[in-house]
Amino acid sequence: MDAPQPTTRPELLRHSRFDDAQAIFSGTLFVAIAMMLCGQAGLLTGGTAGVAFLLHYATGVSFGKVFFLVNLPFYWFAWRHMGRAFTVKTFSAIALLSVMTDWAPRYISIDSLHPAFAAVLGGLLLGTGCLFLARHRASLGGATVLTLYLQEKRGWPAGKVQIGIDCTVVLLALFVIPPQRVGWSVLAAVVMGLFLWINHKPGRYAAT
Repeated sequence: MDAPQPTTRPELLRHSRFDDAQAIFSGTLFVAIAMMLCGQAGLLTGGTAGVAFLLHYATGVSFGKVFFLVNLPFYWFAWRHMGRAFTVKTFSAIALLSVMTDWAPRYISIDSLHPAFAAVLGGLLLGTGCLFLARHRASLGGATVLTLYLQEKRGWPAGKVQIGIDCTVVLLALFVIPPQRVGWSVLAAVVMGLFLWINHKPGRYAAT
């Protein structure tokens, strides 16, 4: 005899506000720690975070402030193509991450950090944080908005698109930072993209 099938279809399941709030907090905390690791090791990340890192290194303005400002143009795209709820949650996640990245160094100190370890752990933390957010219809703006849109509308795997965008941004940094640091940064971008490619697939997690 076949096992009884659940009567509630996955597409009808919905997150509560508390579900969304804890996911946004947890996801941004993971990403904030990853940003701190990459920053201490002198690495870059892709997307708007990578652009923010470049501007941070060039100007000395805190990463959190630059990251928040760089993402402002992407809210219009998110509002128009992904909806109001997605945009509001994305704005909240970006604002929270901007605060966390500025405050984290006050509470966490690492005496020694090899760039290879920072690249792998940072990439996994970035991927995990972005996965939390994506499964609760939120993002950290910029390239992440675009990758989620292309996966939903075109069926393009978010992980593959993310790898392409992130590696492109990181390779552009060859004009600014030493090649060895760029190489470790590419490793972090690939680790993050592979993690999302494997774990964030259409239909795997259908709650809204």
